[in-house]
Amino acid sequence: MKYVDEFRDPQKLQALMGEINRLTLMLERTSEQPLKIMEVCGGHTHSIFKYGIEELLPDSIELIHGPGCPVCVMPRGRLDAAIKLADIPNVIFTTFGDAMRVPGSEKSLLQAKAQGADIRMVYSPLDALPIAKQNPDKEVIFFGLGFETTAPSTAFTILQAEAENIKNFSIFCNHVIVVPALEALLDNPDLELDGFIGPGHVSMVIGSNPYKIIAEKYYKPVVVSGFEPLDIVQSVWMLLQQLVDRRCEVENQYKRLVQPDGNPMALDAIKKVFEVREEFEWRGLGDIAQSGLKINSNYAQFDAEIKFDVSDVKVPDAAACQCGEILKGVLKPWQCKVFGTACTPETPIGTCMVSSEGACAAYYKYGRLSTVVKANKPQRSKAKV
Repeated sequence: MKYVDEFRDPQKLQALMGEINRLTLMLERTSEQPLKIMEVCGGHTHSIFKYGIEELLPDSIELIHGPGCPVCVMPRGRLDAAIKLADIPNVIFTTFGDAMRVPGSEKSLLQAKAQGADIRMVYSPLDALPIAKQNPDKEVIFFGLGFETTAPSTAFTILQAEAENIKNFSIFCNHVIVVPALEALLDNPDLELDGFIGPGHVSMVIGSNPYKIIAEKYYKPVVVSGFEPLDIVQSVWMLLQQLVDRRCEVENQYKRLVQPDGNPMALDAIKKVFEVREEFEWRGLGDIAQSGLKINSNYAQFDAEIKFDVSDVKVPDAAACQCGEILKGVLKPWQCKVFGTACTPETPIGTCMVSSEGACAAYYKYGRLSTVVKANKPQRSKAKV
């Protein structure tokens, strides 16, 4: 396939749906509970709702939304630390736009900016380097966050800052690693999963091989997927085929961009600049061992946590917010008591409503706000792909 239209072909969709219906009938279920498949990536969640994929699947398949939104999993304490850094006199704080409106315990970065902090939105960490060169009398900090998808660009920026001898630049590093989070989910007795739709963007960097531990240790199949409608539907079909065949493997549906061993140049940059933290806090999941990255000692001069002595304080979420349970896949967004009422994109209480990859934002944007609830589920309406 070469063109986007081929990934949205109705005839191919009908053929795949026929196979999915056939396979679900072949599965011998010992309970009436639906098969639970988690799409890890927030980008997949938005594609699923945008194209109505969940409504097309049989009722015996339930899609669970995972912790694959990089802004959503940021714990409140780390966000508060970022805001404190931005409030330091003589600091220019740079960040991706998604993080601007995430509420901290007292305010957001956007509110801090309105109160006078010099906070600037950038599209890449490399955009922060010219700002540092243009403002030699100020300290420029970049808010590094995200999974392995964005870690290479942060690493390359540090290497470029070293090459140009830019001394007034540093990174507040909050990059996280996806596989330990999946292991933490599978260790949670409150959540039963039958398989994973693996993240596409992360896998472009790390490859498909790192998910083998999920298949070999936890006996859950994984299919790495692209983001077009037929990508996701084909990935569901591939997972069902594994379950019917009683196989448990890592398969790669997204072969046009994902290689088994990932992107060697990106991985080399990550390995050169970062090291794995002993543990890192995730919103909703708590402290997870070996799940975060920090800048290694060779590049300590670019580490804002060292440069500004950042304290790592745990701060609980707002009492009304249930983002943590949504990120764990235990609750759906519409089950949160403030979803669509007190918590909206204009007045967000939690991160899942703010980020462009958040599950709550997907529900709200694509019409799940005012659905009629039947048997504690949103009313389903057929959608065309």
